[in-house]
Amino acid sequence: MGILEVKNVGKRFGGLQALGDVNLSVKENTVHAIIGPNGAGKSTLLNCLVGKLIPDTGSVMFDGQSVLGRKPYEINQMGISRVFQTPEIFGDLTVLENMLIPCFAKRDGAFSLNAITSVPSETDVLEKAEKMLVEMNMADKRHMHSASLSRGDKRRLEIGMCLSQEPRLLLLDEPTAGMARADTNNTIDLLKEIKEQRDITIAIIEHDMHVVFSLADRITVLAQGTPLVEDDPQNIRGNPKVREAYLGESA
Repeated sequence: MGILEVKNVGKRFGGLQALGDVNLSVKENTVHAIIGPNGAGKSTLLNCLVGKLIPDTGSVMFDGQSVLGRKPYEINQMGISRVFQTPEIFGDLTVLENMLIPCFAKRDGAFSLNAITSVPSETDVLEKAEKMLVEMNMADKRHMHSASLSRGDKRRLEIGMCLSQEPRLLLLDEPTAGMARADTNNTIDLLKEIKEQRDITIAIIEHDMHVVFSLADRITVLAQGTPLVEDDPQNIRGNPKVREAYLGESA
């Protein structure tokens, strides 16, 4: 059993079947990549995992509890955090001010005010935020306005904001999209450090195969809304079914 179990999940939008009988098991303390060509159902699946969509059929269990029907902040309280394709930060605030927000929202927790269970002291909040900025290698940028950051630093800040809530599962939706290669490589290094230093499970949707094969312990390939292959990275490379799904022709 994995920490995240997806069983027989299906989702339709009118006459379009976005997901059909998807089964997925993500083992604890691993990096599990979900890949596939455009329109394969990756984002739909991710939205089902975080409460943005409710599947028509099947179940999604996190650590033995169903996530279905829960509001996004409730899923966050369970220990699941999501990083979006476009970094979700406050551009008119400084880097430090951005980091203070999730550090203030003490939990069982989420970013939502509904998740606040007690009000930590200002000293504790500041210390936690400063410590996280050091961990993200952004302490020297603490007083910069977030809008002026590079795409890579915006992503680094957002990941730090998520980690400040101490999630058990971090969901990454194309975290290197739109980045220069140097920023991509820095993000890969950051995620490797997070994997090594934290008790955390990571599930990642990504088109960049360099990122996938640099990080993943296990890979699920979706095609037309259904799982095509699930295997270790070394067995995914050159798999004829995967090549056919991406190239549109038999290899």
